[in-house]
Amino acid sequence: MSMAAPAASQDKVTAPYGSWKSPITADIVSGADKRLGGIAVDGDGRLIWLETRPTESGRGVLVKESETAGGEPIDITPKEFSVRTVAQDYGGGDFKISGHTLLFSSYKDQRLYKQSISSGDPSPVPITPDYGEQAVRYADGIFDSRFDRYVTVREDCRESSLNPSTTIVAIDLSDNNIQEPKVLVGGSDFYAFPRVDSKGERIAWIEWSHPNMPWDKAELWVGYISENGDICKRICVAGCDPTLLESPTEPKWSSRGELFFITDRKSGFWNLYRWIESSNEVVAVYALDAEFSKPLWVFGISSYEFLQSGGQKELIVCSYRQNGRSCLGILDVVNSSLSALDIPFTDINSISSGIDCFYIEGASAVHPLSLAKVTLDDHKSEAVDFKIIWSSSADISEYKSYFSLPELIEFPTEVPGQNAYAYFYPPSNPIYQASQDEKPPLLLESHGGPTYEAHQSLNLSIQYWTSRGWAFVDVNYGGSTGYGREFRERLLGLWGIVDVNDCCSCAKFLVDSGKVDGERLCATGGSAGGFTTLAALAFKEIFKAGASLYGIADLSMLRAGMPKFESHYIDNLVGSESAYFERSPINFVDKFSCPIILFQGLEDKVVPPEQARKIYLALKKKGLPVALVQYEGEQHGFRKAENIKFTLEQQMVFFARVVGRFEVADQITPIKIDNFD
Repeated sequence: MSMAAPAASQDKVTAPYGSWKSPITADIVSGADKRLGGIAVDGDGRLIWLETRPTESGRGVLVKESETAGGEPIDITPKEFSVRTVAQDYGGGDFKISGHTLLFSSYKDQRLYKQSISSGDPSPVPITPDYGEQAVRYADGIFDSRFDRYVTVREDCRESSLNPSTTIVAIDLSDNNIQEPKVLVGGSDFYAFPRVDSKGERIAWIEWSHPNMPWDKAELWVGYISENGDICKRICVAGCDPTLLESPTEPKWSSRGELFFITDRKSGFWNLYRWIESSNEVVAVYALDAEFSKPLWVFGISSYEFLQSGGQKELIVCSYRQNGRSCLGILDVVNSSLSALDIPFTDINSISSGIDCFYIEGASAVHPLSLAKVTLDDHKSEAVDFKIIWSSSADISEYKSYFSLPELIEFPTEVPGQNAYAYFYPPSNPIYQASQDEKPPLLLESHGGPTYEAHQSLNLSIQYWTSRGWAFVDVNYGGSTGYGREFRERLLGLWGIVDVNDCCSCAKFLVDSGKVDGERLCATGGSAGGFTTLAALAFKEIFKAGASLYGIADLSMLRAGMPKFESHYIDNLVGSESAYFERSPINFVDKFSCPIILFQGLEDKVVPPEQARKIYLALKKKGLPVALVQYEGEQHGFRKAENIKFTLEQQMVFFARVVGRFEVADQITPIKIDNFD
């Protein structure tokens, strides 16, 4: 896509940027904000997925693919249940299926429940004790048929909610008597990916301990299971060599009993490896400067699957990220060759193998988050059928003419020779245009994490802005994932500096390119992205207004209340004690010089609500235009449709009023802005 400005059209209505009418309303955006929490295939070869529904206050519902092509999918979660684990606060790995038996975590009490999805009585029954008050959580399990049990990660908060113990436990499934789970593995701070081989003789798992995050340094272990079901011997497969820095992830046993996994040893890129058990050696399956996995923020990641194939072939379908784009490929293990599949998705989140097919969760610049069924040819080398079976926003084809297509931009940072990346979305509307002498306002978003990544997928909340005449840029600053360990580690010790500088450099790059109006630069971000936004507004003078969604204002307060999973993460990112003070926007309210709107959930355990209130009161006292919106019943990230809608609309009208020089076309009642109204 060219960076040149489009020529004016005689057929379009000329109106100021930001004032355009758009059918992509906040109602449509909030209703389309369904999220996926994992996919699996049942005993009949039908797909089951977990979707989070904003229109049901964020309830997690398991849904089954229709028996007939084109038929309506079926909800299998009873209305009184919500499927969601809060293990490690971020959850994931909420359910597992074997044949027609389903196990899932219930959000209300965090107990595991068993449900038959084929019998006439689908009522879930609990299989773990009731400890009360979400005290014990489970995630990321696997069925062990040899002992008729379920092996899973358990997080136990009964003795301490700030420092819960994490273990791998076995839960007996042989009768209906609820028993205390049996601990199989313990001693480290964290565990993930317990995976039992098909014979029930070996178990693999990932473990790590403070001060590391799982993407910094982790270990892959294999344990040998005795006749009574205990682990009698264990061996470290990867991560124990002091001369190799690596973070292994996603172990899986093939049908032939071989252990595969992903690690980033030597190259700094997560690639596929195989364990040679007889010599305890690790060998690369295929080497590429691309990321075949992603950071373990949530349990249950699945970036590759084994394909059923005849003869001597051993094939793996895998996704990998390279140059800001996800690719899907078939990896021939024997010949060490990778062939890319031609599919419409440019973002792939999860893979699950089916019968003579596989399923992927993905998206692209014109496809919202979707589930697709992929069928390969007889040689397993080409996709002969690609069918979308679920979409987070099914009825959006009518808005296609309004979509702004992202351009991957690479821009220079303040460090000579180092570049960073972003997706730039120009204003786009088939009916409106601006005058030739006007440049659009820009909304720059810094993603959360901060060990995370902006993606090139259709996001209606971005299209909400661009279809009204805003330019939008989603920045992958130094520290983002998807570009290897070296890029990711640019942020170590420098959070609040590298990210802020890169976001400012990106905005300046777009101004210098003639793409946006330098006097109407706005910034937004959620969580860690909210911190980057607030820090940019406090310590730089690039942006004219900002929005912080459950953003961090006080790094010391954040550290004091951090859950166990992230309790050392902040130290690694911030560095010295003095930096905690010097980079916290709350300590430098005198340096803020532009209007800010803050949005906060009152049940947020990650970023306490006091942080938003503290910065709001300080800015109000200073006399700057400021507004604070607080939501009852919301946690870290907003799940309710009405709150997603309100947040979007109030950001839009806030920016229009304080920097816009235009009237918003939508009928939105603005909230009161202190020191402005």
